Amino acid sequence: QVQLVESGGGLAQAGGSLRLSCAASGSIFEINDMVWYRQAPGKQRELVAGITRSGSANYADSVKGRFTISRDNAKNTVTLQMDSLKLEDTARYYCKARVRDLFVRWNDYWGQGTQVTVSS
Repeated sequence: QVQLVESGGGLAQAGGSLRLSCAASGSIFEINDMVWYRQAPGKQRELVAGITRSGSANYADSVKGRFTISRDNAKNTVTLQMDSLKLEDTARYYCKARVRDLFVRWNDYWGQGTQVTVSS
């Protein structure tokens, strides 16, 4: 099995910064795309940022220029640096990874999420 655990959420003021991390562990042979999603109360889950194994990143328009995604393939981790936070960034943030396990099967795995709350 594969587990994803997010950390780094919390309370920040508007204009401030937070850094989220997601660590994958378990029967991992290889991780392809790693993606951060978020879901605010009453809203659908939306993609925030994603990064390929080779390091190519993409961002939602709402976070471009403010958030930076990075990964460490050796440690099976992905990080989301969030700067210039806005009230509308308040949401629960989830990490998703496309993982090939030791049996050469590809599956998507999700973490439990970490809460980010931005206050004025």
